Amino acid sequence: MPSHTPIPVKIRQYAKSMRRAQTEPELKLWNCLRAHRLMGLSFKRQVPIAGYIVDFACAAARIVVELDGSQHGEDHSQQYDGARTERLNRDGWTVLRFWNDDVLQDIDGVCQHIVSTVSARSPAHEP
Repeated sequence: MPSHTPIPVKIRQYAKSMRRAQTEPELKLWNCLRAHRLMGLSFKRQVPIAGYIVDFACAAARIVVELDGSQHGEDHSQQYDGARTERLNRDGWTVLRFWNDDVLQDIDGVCQHIVSTVSARSPAHEP
């Protein structure tokens, strides 16, 4: 596992501003993840990791959750997201991607997928 890399001040400030400007899907999922509400796991939002700012991360389970709007369906976004996911995977993170509509229409299914992934990665976190 790579050692901790200092986070540039500009990236920390940008992440902080993003936490104050959540989208509706981000807020809905955050309400399920915050305060150890999902399996007792500690999630943080808008977390700088490997030069990127991820939507949600649980360091203990090495899970990143990304929410994607329609712009992520475009070719250049898919290439960028693929490279980003590959980098995070190399650093030991499992990246879960959900469409915004999935969060808005089936939050229980999204949470269940997160739980299943965490349980599969770490038997110690089984519900």
